[in-house]
Amino acid sequence: MNALSHRSLVPEILDGLAADDPRALASRRDLRRINALMFQARIMASLLKKFVPKPPRRILEIGAGDGTFMLAVARRIARHWPHVELTLLDRVGLVTNELSTEFERLGWSVEGITADVFDWAERAEGGRIDAITVNLFLHHFDDAELVRLFSLLAPKAPLTLATEPLRAMSALAAARLLPAIGANDVTRHDAAQSVRAGFRDRELSALWLAANGKPLKEGRVGPFSHVFVGASTNSGSDP
Repeated sequence: MNALSHRSLVPEILDGLAADDPRALASRRDLRRINALMFQARIMASLLKKFVPKPPRRILEIGAGDGTFMLAVARRIARHWPHVELTLLDRVGLVTNELSTEFERLGWSVEGITADVFDWAERAEGGRIDAITVNLFLHHFDDAELVRLFSLLAPKAPLTLATEPLRAMSALAAARLLPAIGANDVTRHDAAQSVRAGFRDRELSALWLAANGKPLKEGRVGPFSHVFVGASTNSGSDP
């Protein structure tokens, strides 16, 4: 049995840094490059186009960070999906006016919400969301927390789509090469921990089922990414 057979969660350094800490700022810049190298935006755009049956009105991203990931996704699909109302949820408020302007140029409106995802999900009300997106976020939680999170999210949207780290030696080897792109110490540490906490096989599907949801897709995409799509049981979506 190898060291990646089971998930291993260790606190990531970035989560403990202030938003304006120079090391945090540098690490978020690194994360934008890592997302690009992993083709995460392209993968998410492909999932959205395949599984969302018609142009959505409202999308929520949880663990949205500074919003640049969803901006990259929007640039790939806005031509066919105009006038989307996007909500970016994160425990740290990082959405800038400049970012909002970039979304507006695509015809999308954006709202930033600063809150813990569990606190928000337990109290949130309002109109139904068409899809919830998640990028490099679910791996921060243990299995029990994920079942709780999925139980809270599933009633709020017919679909939840996630792009996460693949727990595999190929991804861990790539994390060890990050000094070659100038990644700082925070990024180097957190990238390796993200892989060890990542997913493989049908792990997220089992947790989604435990939350009474309906898994639609799960598996490896490329050498570094693991994807998951789950439907709420009353969504009527087909696998």
